[in-house]
Amino acid sequence: MGLRNRLHEIIYEADTPMGKLFDLVLFFLILLSVVVVMLESVGHIDAKYHDLFLKIEWGITLFFTLEYILRIVSVKKPFRYIFSFYGLIDLLATIPLYLSYIFAGSQVLLAVRAFRLLRVFRILKLVKFLGEASQLSKALRASRAKILVFVYTVLILSVIMGTIMYQIEGEESGFTSIPRSIYWTIVTLTTVGYGDIAPQTTLGQFIATIIMVMGYGIIAVPTGIVTVEYAKHSGEKKTSSESYVHTNTQACPNCSVENHRDGAKYCYNCGDLL
Repeated sequence: MGLRNRLHEIIYEADTPMGKLFDLVLFFLILLSVVVVMLESVGHIDAKYHDLFLKIEWGITLFFTLEYILRIVSVKKPFRYIFSFYGLIDLLATIPLYLSYIFAGSQVLLAVRAFRLLRVFRILKLVKFLGEASQLSKALRASRAKILVFVYTVLILSVIMGTIMYQIEGEESGFTSIPRSIYWTIVTLTTVGYGDIAPQTTLGQFIATIIMVMGYGIIAVPTGIVTVEYAKHSGEKKTSSESYVHTNTQACPNCSVENHRDGAKYCYNCGDLL
């Protein structure tokens, strides 16, 4: 096996021992980098460990730079990787520390490295759970018309109840305007209850009690709508489960397409030898 093919197998695939090890090392370095960025934002911690954080960031950045170069070298069509989703994320995760010497404050972009944690789906074989996420996405799209009507109704109700509370309580109780009263109604209706405004009159407290009780019922409505649609799409998935074919993380060295069938020798997209 040539050096480029060997690099491609280690860097792009998670089904081999070396590929898994590489991805796990990458995973923990990304986590470490994100933690360091967060700790740097805490003044007293950064003042005490600034030099250590800088060394860690430079070590991780140099590793990511080498990794980015090797990813380009190990594929036949580097521009396909460079302009892919992961390619752009990898680039954005590599350059912030370099840019910080040109543009002050750009090191905060190091937090972009958190997006690279998406690779955990490949490392831990969680790709199959993307199907469940797809079902939820379909259920939300199918429910959007009903949910929009529901939200519209809630907003109208909030305007009406907020106006009533403004008339009953008045400025002395904190209800200084109709918009502020609507804000209180929404906070109460969603059961958040910040407590910055509270009704003082008996009638106002009675109406507030009604709004609180209504809030519990209102929360259940969108949940029920989405649940029904999710169950519907879940039933559709079960009817087509017989056509399921197990795939792996093997990536084509030519076009970088993944999710090939187990035992496949050629890429299903471009026909190149795997």
